[in-house]
Amino acid sequence: MELFTKLGTMKERSPGSPEVQAWVKELQGYISEHFYTCTPQILQGLGQMYAGGGSMTENIDAAGGEGTAQFAHEAIEIYCK
Repeated sequence: MELFTKLGTMKERSPGSPEVQAWVKELQGYISEHFYTCTPQILQGLGQMYAGGGSMTENIDAAGGEGTAQFAHEAIEIYCK
């Protein structure tokens, strides 16, 4: 959840800003290193789940502040294009 706390501090930036996109790359690397190979398609699916509501959205927003899950989704979409 530290990654989402960090992202929460960047919400005033554009989701396409270099700093936010570096965060997405860091997230993808973390997932690949600790869980499974996180392809762009998998990452995009995760982004959709982050903003899809329910406990995942609630937990991300609790870590980074309200709207962090949606912001993560938007940043991931830009990164994966």
